Amino acid sequence: QAAKSARTVVITGVPDGLLHNDVMTDILMIHFQMSKNNGGDVEEVVYPTMKKGVAYVTFEDQEVVESVLKKDEHRLEDKRLSRYYPLKVTRYCENVSAFIIYRVVLPL
Repeated sequence: QAAKSARTVVITGVPDGLLHNDVMTDILMIHFQMSKNNGGDVEEVVYPTMKKGVAYVTFEDQEVVESVLKKDEHRLEDKRLSRYYPLKVTRYCENVSAFIIYRVVLPL
């Protein structure tokens, strides 16, 4: 099995404060398990995070990360939400390495 970081994606655009955090976690898990969203088996959803509107989704298989990233548009839809919310999905690895480079190159 690939390292957890390689099986994780970063989700931005999660609607904040509309629903209980555990309900939003469920909605995200369902979204990323659906085949119509190029999803697969989800190991873990981390929400909320330190950043507003950001969640981390870890899949059982790294291949699912690739297929989820290939999907043009992720729309978070659920009967508990009044409308759909576009989500942006990026690799966890890229986010982390960019942050590390930023910290090293530009010490605050």
